[in-house]
Amino acid sequence: MTPSLTVDEDDEIRQILRDARTIAVVGASEDPSRDSNLISQFLIRVGYDVIPVNPKYAEVLGRKCYPTVASIGRQLDIVDVFRRAEFLEETARDAMDAKAGVLWMQLGIENENAARIAADGGLQVVMNRCIMVEHRRLIR
Repeated sequence: MTPSLTVDEDDEIRQILRDARTIAVVGASEDPSRDSNLISQFLIRVGYDVIPVNPKYAEVLGRKCYPTVASIGRQLDIVDVFRRAEFLEETARDAMDAKAGVLWMQLGIENENAARIAADGGLQVVMNRCIMVEHRRLIR
């Protein structure tokens, strides 16, 4: 992975988290035992506007759930992804189509091709980091 492809510095990640207002959670689940649900709840509690994305659901956490990122139709600061790595290239393209600011791949999720697609499309990329852990570490 080339260093310029992903955001790895604490100061840059802190700035992303401070500047962000709207976060699309791809792979959102209504199952409270799923990480995507737990982390979405956390992000809502700390003040972000969380928009669930999952074609399986009409609603997650009392919020309208969208089938794709691009179908949301509004500005997104972060696209936080809870999908397996093999689906990340499709998600990166979807985030590009939505003109999102950041593609955030959750802890344990890495896909260099997806990172390259997103970076080439003008998105910042954070890979293999938990947004909740980073928020607690850098913001609180």
